[in-house]
Amino acid sequence: MKLIKISRTLVFAVLLGTALAFLSSCEKDDESVDIGLGTVSGTVTDGDGLPVSDVLVTLSGVNEEEATATSDAEGKYSFENVSVKTHAVKFSKDGWLTVSVTVTAEKFDEANVATANVTMVNASAKIMGTISDAKNGGAPLAGVTVSVGPAGTVTSDADGMYVIGNLVADDYTLVFSKTDYATITKEIGKDDFADGVVTIDIQMGSQELLRGLTADDLAEADKWYFNEYRGGRNADAYPHWDWACNYMCTLDFQGAWQEQNEGTTIQIRNNGDEQNNPADLDVFDSFVYGSKLITEDNKILSLRLRTHNADEAAPAYFGVQVVDLSAAQPAAVKIGETKTYGSGNYTDFEFDLSDYVGKEVIVAVGIYRQQTGDYWKQLVLRAIRFADRKVENWDWLPGTEVVEGWKLTVETARSTMAHTKSSFTGISPISGNRDNYVDAYRAWRDVAHIAAEWSFVPLRKDPEVFPSEGYIIKTRNTPDVDTKVPESYLYAKFDIAPGSNQLNFSTRNFGDNYTYFKVTAIQDDGTVTHLSPQSNTAQEASAAEDGCWKFKHGEGGADNPEAYASFVYDLTQFNGQGVTIAIGVYNGAANTGENKLVLHSVNMN
Repeated sequence: MKLIKISRTLVFAVLLGTALAFLSSCEKDDESVDIGLGTVSGTVTDGDGLPVSDVLVTLSGVNEEEATATSDAEGKYSFENVSVKTHAVKFSKDGWLTVSVTVTAEKFDEANVATANVTMVNASAKIMGTISDAKNGGAPLAGVTVSVGPAGTVTSDADGMYVIGNLVADDYTLVFSKTDYATITKEIGKDDFADGVVTIDIQMGSQELLRGLTADDLAEADKWYFNEYRGGRNADAYPHWDWACNYMCTLDFQGAWQEQNEGTTIQIRNNGDEQNNPADLDVFDSFVYGSKLITEDNKILSLRLRTHNADEAAPAYFGVQVVDLSAAQPAAVKIGETKTYGSGNYTDFEFDLSDYVGKEVIVAVGIYRQQTGDYWKQLVLRAIRFADRKVENWDWLPGTEVVEGWKLTVETARSTMAHTKSSFTGISPISGNRDNYVDAYRAWRDVAHIAAEWSFVPLRKDPEVFPSEGYIIKTRNTPDVDTKVPESYLYAKFDIAPGSNQLNFSTRNFGDNYTYFKVTAIQDDGTVTHLSPQSNTAQEASAAEDGCWKFKHGEGGADNPEAYASFVYDLTQFNGQGVTIAIGVYNGAANTGENKLVLHSVNMN
């Protein structure tokens, strides 16, 4: 039996050896191009064909150690005893763009020699500078990541210094970033290089740019999405100018301000010790501000205003300042000269923001303290308006209407900023009335209330602001039927994309009459699409004239949110576009009273 076992073992060993030999042979056959050693050599030249010496040439291969060589005076280099397979060859030299080439096994000739010649581009340009820390008295700021994208990224050293070298003189976007600091972006043009060098010194951190506000604070500023903001209680040119339609007091103010009949007033701080504040015609005493994208369509800022406690002999001093947070040294820049006005009559002033077209910047409107002591002035803002020209009187924003009678222009829709929020409510946390609404309006800021976050356009009828069921837009009791021009509407712009290309509108109405409404999409080229819901849960709902829908649904309240009717709209046809969405109410039936559209919530998902 032992003899038999030994024989079987020998047979198994022979078979195993044969198999291993066969596998080894197969491996060599599969990698036959890699068998043997050869040479990789070549010449490095510049754009004029002249040799470039002292270039560090690095040869690397899979699972092999790197080898290095240096080009000689004739630009030549060579590697001996190189495995005949794929290798990466990198060429680098200070002041030149790094170049890499790939040598494959097939590039070795019959003598096992592969030639890799390269042309290198002179890149002696550099961007350099020093970064200081406004949070620490201007001390050097280390650890800031400074990047020009693929062309290079470095980190500032202990002295706050950085250098990005080996560049060609070209256009770059320079980005400075560090945790707990506002990111700063600086655009550099080819013409900014002087003798191949651009020096950008910046300060990051808490330097005060507007009174009480640093760059970090301003980076979180509210967006001024829209081109018109109205203030005050008086109903001039009703309903466009009425307390229920004017929401300027939902904006962000610093210093002393108040909502009054004639407008939203920005005031000199003048209580108690504030009277000792020094005069300063460069720094606002009080102001309103927001972050605004400036385009060719909205580059002219118009202020409609009057004053209190001022006259021609002792006017109010005011103006507009802009902060470009992308600048190397962000600063508050005056737009034009300081203005003066002292009259109870409304007038219009314009400020040219053309220098900032294409940028999102901080825009501030404020009043200056012209003297110390008991100095009391009020700037009464009735309107802040942006357009491509000066806007005057009680006029609507100028331009080509998207639909005749809507007063919404293509220019306005195109330059409206895309919203960064996606969920909105019509339920007001606090109630109010004409004489006591400021706290309620201000509370909208905390809940993304649709009247504060969307722009309200009261063409023919004012809204009901504080019902417990939601924000209500409604019709007049009129014999004039119109399913093309709404009584009023709200609009906002959104970037439509997967994950945010469905609109869910939650609503109800009252009584036995139908409410006619329409959801409309407006593209930047002015194309108007009246949308039909893909589904709804209303008790009664059907399509009506001119893209309207009519419905009845009498359920839903703040304590019963699930009972509202839901209308769902598919926006996938607009994927990849910025689209302005308008929700309007229409007088679809004559003499039927105030038919109401309740805006309980709107969600983009």
